[in-house]
Amino acid sequence: MSEKTRYSDEELKEFKELILGKLEKAQQDYDIFKSSINHSDDNDTEDTSPTFKVLEEGAATLSKEEASKLAQRQMKFIQHLQAALIRIENKTYGICRETNKLISKERLRAVPHATLSIEAKNLQG
Repeated sequence: MSEKTRYSDEELKEFKELILGKLEKAQQDYDIFKSSINHSDDNDTEDTSPTFKVLEEGAATLSKEEASKLAQRQMKFIQHLQAALIRIENKTYGICRETNKLISKERLRAVPHATLSIEAKNLQG
């Protein structure tokens, strides 16, 4: 029997459901990060001492920057998941872009947007 060159339609369907679930959660997280950036001044410090106000604004700026970075990372993750869905539609999902062999199901379940097998990833260093 020859080695499998792609996952079956049934297996692809299973991965698609996994990815859609992760995509929905990722989108919710992204919305939370975006919301925290846009509404960071909900707890105003108008009635507190000037020293505290300066510290509070510094913390708000830092947390806004962190939320922005997290939002960017989350958007990148969402884009990777969307690309994985396209690969499922094209029936190329789960094929390592370096070795052209199937990526293990265990790896894909852990990292559903993976495009490299463990073997290829380890060769990258």
